[in-house]
Amino acid sequence: MLPDFTVAQWLFAALAGVGIGVSKSGLPGISLMHVVIFAQLFPGIASTGVVLPMLVCGDIGAVLLFRRDARWVYVIRTLPPAVIGVGIGWALMHWAQAHQIAGPRFNPWIGGIVLCLAVVQLWRNLKPDLFAHLPHSRAFAWAMGGIAGVTTMVANAAGPVMGLYLLAVSLPKDAFVGTAARFFLLINLIKIPFSAQLGLIGTNSLLFNVLLIPFIAGGLFLGRKIVSVIPQKSFDNLILIFAAVASARLLGVL
Repeated sequence: MLPDFTVAQWLFAALAGVGIGVSKSGLPGISLMHVVIFAQLFPGIASTGVVLPMLVCGDIGAVLLFRRDARWVYVIRTLPPAVIGVGIGWALMHWAQAHQIAGPRFNPWIGGIVLCLAVVQLWRNLKPDLFAHLPHSRAFAWAMGGIAGVTTMVANAAGPVMGLYLLAVSLPKDAFVGTAARFFLLINLIKIPFSAQLGLIGTNSLLFNVLLIPFIAGGLFLGRKIVSVIPQKSFDNLILIFAAVASARLLGVL
């Protein structure tokens, strides 16, 4: 059975579907849009399960669109800690369900982390020699992967985190998108049994997902077009801007 939405709510859902596609094929920071919309349409932690299959669809599309653009070394470095982070996030959500704590209670913590990472990257942009070797260290990869795992499980909000990591290691824009697509496809597939165990994915939510697939597909091609015309420097700046806006929203400032 489909949600009993008004016309306006269905339009917002369609817009969020386009946002998923754009975020997967071009600008990960714009994921804030669909996170906020679906959180309003499906209160509490329910939205994380509703959105997950759509994220997987977007990841598959992005992998196909950028099938020749990926740096697997960065996926391999961050995936193991991300899996551990998913497990930690699942435990937090299980605890939250048991104590009837709303999912948005985690948002300020995530926002604070993203903001700190954005400030550090901005500082590095102003002083290129600062922490020059840190982004390529194993410790940094494990820290960012772990944070991404927790944030993607509890709020589907790891886009800005991984965006800042891939920005820090100076990937060109196509390799940035292709690498992010492969990382998130793997980690989102891993998240499915965890979300199903929490009762966040069901027949009704999957039917809703199917209806939004055309909008996700449209967003994928729109995102690909945007990436193709944006200069590298502007692309890097947009990643930082989107991360700052996402952190402000999660902190409740916007």
